Amino acid sequence: MTRSIWKSTAEKTNFPTLKEYINTEIAIVGGGITGVTAAYLLAKSGRKVVLLEAGTISGGTTGDSTGNLYSMIDKRLHHIQSKWDKETASNVARSRGQAVDLVERLVNEHQIDCSFKRVPWYLFSETNEKDEVIEKEIDAAADYGLPIEELHELPLPVKVSKAIKVKGQAQFNPAAFVSGLAEKIDPANCRIFENSEVHHIEKEEELVLSTATGTVTAQKVILATHTPKGIYGLQTALYPYREYAIAAKLNSGDFPDGIYWDTEADFHTSLRTYSKGNDKYVLVLGGHHKVGQEDDYSRFFRKLEQNARKYFDVSEIEYEWSAQHYKPADGLPYIGESSDDNIYIATGFSTDGLTYGVLSAMILDDQFNGRENQWSDLYKASRFTPVKSAKNFIKENINVAKQYLKDLPGKAEADSFDEIAVGQGKVVVVDDEKWAVFKDETGQVHCQSAVCTHMDCIVDWNDAEKSWDCPCHGSRFQATGEVIEGPAFSPLDKRNLDKKE
Repeated sequence: MTRSIWKSTAEKTNFPTLKEYINTEIAIVGGGITGVTAAYLLAKSGRKVVLLEAGTISGGTTGDSTGNLYSMIDKRLHHIQSKWDKETASNVARSRGQAVDLVERLVNEHQIDCSFKRVPWYLFSETNEKDEVIEKEIDAAADYGLPIEELHELPLPVKVSKAIKVKGQAQFNPAAFVSGLAEKIDPANCRIFENSEVHHIEKEEELVLSTATGTVTAQKVILATHTPKGIYGLQTALYPYREYAIAAKLNSGDFPDGIYWDTEADFHTSLRTYSKGNDKYVLVLGGHHKVGQEDDYSRFFRKLEQNARKYFDVSEIEYEWSAQHYKPADGLPYIGESSDDNIYIATGFSTDGLTYGVLSAMILDDQFNGRENQWSDLYKASRFTPVKSAKNFIKENINVAKQYLKDLPGKAEADSFDEIAVGQGKVVVVDDEKWAVFKDETGQVHCQSAVCTHMDCIVDWNDAEKSWDCPCHGSRFQATGEVIEGPAFSPLDKRNLDKKE
């Protein structure tokens, strides 16, 4: 099973499951860095909050992230500058820097044991083919007053043509930070419930959130779920992707702490170190594909391992995991009130979710308390940017349309259940209906409809993580059909095994 190094080393939380009916001012769905930071800030300002987490605190995307915090963004600041303008790119960098500063203050104030440290960020090219990318970032950084340093070598066993260094960025264990911060939230103003999956939100005079064993009635709701749960027009401007990571234990060798981004590496995109006791690890991250649109998911882990062993003296690969992110059409996240009154969202973080998650909490805290926030308009969820969004919008939604077309009527992956190996899943056609069929390690067969409960796309088997992934809007389900993440509220519909193949 895949598992991140962060989840394996963070202290476990033990909040109760919701088993009552509660009235509150603000309900937050999601116990990752966005939801927990928002709950902390809102409770501190005296607002009454209930936080509902489907699993455990920091057990979702936050615990599967890189653990990096920085002002930079994955598409580079010069890309934002070219799509928007210099002022916007500068504000993106400054707003993200404030979010990193808040994390540091909270760590110090509450003495949260999460290995927080300030480190430099590096961007480098291995050959002169990508030197232009470095040069553009140098020019952009100069516009924003970032303390940039040009280099031609790094403390890494890789060839370097050109590189830059930006001091004052940060790293931490995100799962440890979020679980630690959750324990510091004022219990008089905020109640936290784990294993309390919201399966429906009723929009009445107030908002009623239903779980299997209770309900929460709230005046306002924050969907801190990485992508909005349910069906929203905004989802046509959000594009789900997955990226992969391994933590390789080192026999020998070391390189200084830092965030190292490679502009042209063979497959991997970033490197960093992490210490666990006396053991030193190098984290290698990379691979990139649309959710549910691969034939061999395991190959991403194999390729990362090959690269790790190519550059470092690796003892073993102790951890491997992947995480989901949602690319926004115009390059900026969507933060604020959605098209539904009193439902607020924070989404479209791309691979920069830790910093944007904290920034979202800061913006929402100000909005809910009637304070002006200088970044609210920059990231507002209701913005309309057809020119900046057009290229990505057309390309990505054509891709979604193709996913629907290829599955109607579509072709089965197996003609019978006998063709499915133990521990694997395949789509099988049963009486003209597509079933998602999984055979567990005991040989027991689990059957459910292969139709995603979000918007009826056909799910795809993920062999690396033993999940059913939707190639349209990114919903993911356990091998037995329960929701893991994404916009879907409901599990895959169960099917009766007694029905003849």
